Amino acid sequence: MSPWLVVGLGNPGPQYAGNRHNVGQMVLDVLARRMNGTFTSHKARAQVLDGRLGTLAGGAPGPRVILAKPGSYMNVSGGPVGALAKFYAVGPAQLLVVHDELDLPPETLRLKQGGGEGGHNGLRSISAALGTKDYVRLRVGVGRPPGRMDPADYVLRDFSAAERAELGVTLEEAADAVEEVVTLGLDKAQMRLHTA
Repeated sequence: MSPWLVVGLGNPGPQYAGNRHNVGQMVLDVLARRMNGTFTSHKARAQVLDGRLGTLAGGAPGPRVILAKPGSYMNVSGGPVGALAKFYAVGPAQLLVVHDELDLPPETLRLKQGGGEGGHNGLRSISAALGTKDYVRLRVGVGRPPGRMDPADYVLRDFSAAERAELGVTLEEAADAVEEVVTLGLDKAQMRLHTA
């Protein structure tokens, strides 16, 4: 059984760490704490953590999961993600990409498999590298920019103080959603998340 590959999108470097665009990587940091592990460098230009996530029915350890933060900029995430999927022999159904979503209000989470990229260049790059859009996405809402602000500028800004006050809860809920996808399956995880 191939492992799950869970990718958190974002840009590399400390100057981007608090940006809205990096919320996917923030979710992976929560998951890494749950797995009691640390990220290490991988030849596919990524930071990875290979371990088990969650608990299965009966108390057995959860499935093998590779958490991955591409070391490339967001818009060219496809190279590292494609290389990791090949290295770990992971097909689209076992790939979960966590990313920021302008079209969802802050604190809103949505799971889906396949579909369009909604103008998200990171997803577009991954779809091109994989030759398919049929992978799982966890969309983490960051809301639309205020007034006439360029969306590109908005996602490259840090969360506001008010947003940060709620962000910890959202990140934990997003990590819960990832854990449920890998332990319960996408359908059950969607039902729990979307009807909560």
